[in-house]
Amino acid sequence: MKYTYLLFFIVLTLNFTSCVSTKQLTYLQENEETTDSLMTVRKIQEPYRLQVNDLLSIRMKALDQNEVGIFNPINDANPNATGEEKLYYDGFVVDPHGNIRIPSFGEMQVLGYTVDEVRQKIEERMLKDFFKEEANIFVTVKISGIRYTINGEINSPGSTIIYRDEVTIMEAIANNGDITVVGDRTNVVVIRQYPLGQKVHHIDLTDINAMNSPYYYVRPNDLILINPLPQKSTGFGVTGLGSFTTILSLITVTITTVLLITSL
Repeated sequence: MKYTYLLFFIVLTLNFTSCVSTKQLTYLQENEETTDSLMTVRKIQEPYRLQVNDLLSIRMKALDQNEVGIFNPINDANPNATGEEKLYYDGFVVDPHGNIRIPSFGEMQVLGYTVDEVRQKIEERMLKDFFKEEANIFVTVKISGIRYTINGEINSPGSTIIYRDEVTIMEAIANNGDITVVGDRTNVVVIRQYPLGQKVHHIDLTDINAMNSPYYYVRPNDLILINPLPQKSTGFGVTGLGSFTTILSLITVTITTVLLITSL
């Protein structure tokens, strides 16, 4: 009888230690004492600074639009292109030297600048060399979408581009089908590019304070990695029922084998 209780205890212990808990699956958990609270989110991210291979969309307007026509992209490179393909033909790529080439301007150094700083540089150059204040020059400079890559325990891995000025990591994950049950939400890896190289960062998406992390907002060219939980490698199952069924099957096979051996 004591062996029966011992066996039951072992099964119960393995069952609860092998399955994935609700705490491991819940995003942005608050303190247990906090209910319906108003959380102040500090936007501490630094402005994004342009890097090599970034694709910019630049548009120039004036009172007489014909006067700035030469500065704007011409859509004859591929008139049938749409969406991201159109941006590829009409956009301005930051070359390996950190420059973009603008008609009549020539090359302009933009590496390490923010899009607002690039806009100011273009406006100053246009007013200095081409137009007067009365022309009412209006310039817009944008990054052609936020492209990121997400791999690992995600339902739809791959590279994605979102046409927004800001994208949170929660939006990026939702856009790619959410993290799988065996994905580690407590240690999401963000590999981010900087002018001098890449850095590896970590963020715990089960903690409400992740919203104040500098890595909560996705940057262009981010690589997001979702590592698996230990439960995936054990093979016991990710739910309580799955673990119990697997362990019960192993015990049944073991007992059957022992009975067959002893009966010989």
